[in-house]
Amino acid sequence: MKNEIATIISNERLTEGIYDMWIKTAIASEAKSGQFIGVYPKDGSRLLQRPISICRIAENKESLRIVYRVAGKGTDEISSYKAGETVRILGPCGNGFAPEVLKPGGTALLLGGGIGLPPMLQLGNELRERGCEVKYVLGYRDSDTFMLDEYEACAGAENVTVATDDGSKGVKGTVIDAINEKGLTGDVICACGPMPMLRAVKQKAAQMGAMAYISLEERMACGVGACLGCVCKTVKKDDHSKVNNARVCVEGPVFLASEVDI
Repeated sequence: MKNEIATIISNERLTEGIYDMWIKTAIASEAKSGQFIGVYPKDGSRLLQRPISICRIAENKESLRIVYRVAGKGTDEISSYKAGETVRILGPCGNGFAPEVLKPGGTALLLGGGIGLPPMLQLGNELRERGCEVKYVLGYRDSDTFMLDEYEACAGAENVTVATDDGSKGVKGTVIDAINEKGLTGDVICACGPMPMLRAVKQKAAQMGAMAYISLEERMACGVGACLGCVCKTVKKDDHSKVNNARVCVEGPVFLASEVDI
């Protein structure tokens, strides 16, 4: 994990409240799908880093991409940064996905909901490099389907299924409704999104007899495991603390679904 001053390559608005930033950083050489970086606002009154998932890692391992939602004053400030400016970041943070759990030739169902969509792009790239088949199921509130064209370009439109809450595009309902309607299956399920979605994914994976890896979203303060502000409940007791807790910023954000109590 490094704390460095990085250079912004670009920072553009994707849609209402959602921004897309490329950063030139040495952190990219060590990052993998499912991990995140902490981005520090420049305003001295905002001391804490803002944890943002890694969306893509450049092929040359010299830059990475984050796609983030403006959720408060810190991310609002970050959205105003321009290309060429510097920003202090921490990373790579957390425990990411493990593409090696799926053997070449296997099929992965990658589920993204809302701002949980971006991390699935890098994971899909890593799985395809291993010779795995990748199917995306993307959940949106309405027809504002940001990043959909990228997923279709990477995996082919036939391998991307869309679900919208209001039925304005794709299947009406949740990503689980889309899986059921289309009869989709996979050897491994990986998901990132809101907690109700992740609970449903855990249940669906158990019904399918598939392993499921889920990326939990929690508020974080330090991002390095010191403050214990982002713990989640686990099925087994931690060997060190002897309690049923794990730190999302260190042991997570990616967990085997069967190991967390959600």
